[in-house]
Amino acid sequence: MIYDRLTTRYTFACPEHGDTRVALSSFRRLERLPGAAHPAVFGVRFECGCGEEHPGLVTHAELDWAPLGLGTGDSFLNLMTTRLEELEAELAELAATRIGAGEWPWSFFCYPENQPRPVFPSSFLLLAPSGRGGAVGLAVRCPVCSGTSINLVSAQHVDLPFHHDAEIGVVEHVFAADAAHAAEEFAAELYSAEFDARRLAL
Repeated sequence: MIYDRLTTRYTFACPEHGDTRVALSSFRRLERLPGAAHPAVFGVRFECGCGEEHPGLVTHAELDWAPLGLGTGDSFLNLMTTRLEELEAELAELAATRIGAGEWPWSFFCYPENQPRPVFPSSFLLLAPSGRGGAVGLAVRCPVCSGTSINLVSAQHVDLPFHHDAEIGVVEHVFAADAAHAAEEFAAELYSAEFDARRLAL
């Protein structure tokens, strides 16, 4: 497992330092690879602490489910019983309770539909630091309309499940269906366009 639930970091190989640990907000590009579907595999590019971008691979489970504590096999020492107990059942119950109450782990604002939508990280396409107090530009493919929207969010909004910014920036533009080929357009919008503040009340 490359995801550490307690530190919210992914472990990848770095040619200079060996292993490196990065947050989801350090990813720059995510692309589902053709072929295997169970589990689906995503090719990612991430910004490393060495200052370079490197490629990596992550499974669908590590991307969408591991941050919720599911499928990690983590255990903890229960000091009351002095036994190792599975952490997954407790975290799964907590996540199910919050989702049942209408709170989704991740959300974004879909510009074509003009409303907030729940989403998983596997719907993220491109991420870029904006230079505005640690904010991250996030291109997301909407799971409902398949449109691509760009939001400006905090790193915590991306890295921490169930953390939602009170307001986010939204680029008021309808992007081409194939966002992978719109990387230059995304970067231009991120660095030059005005972001319209929207509320993410789900």
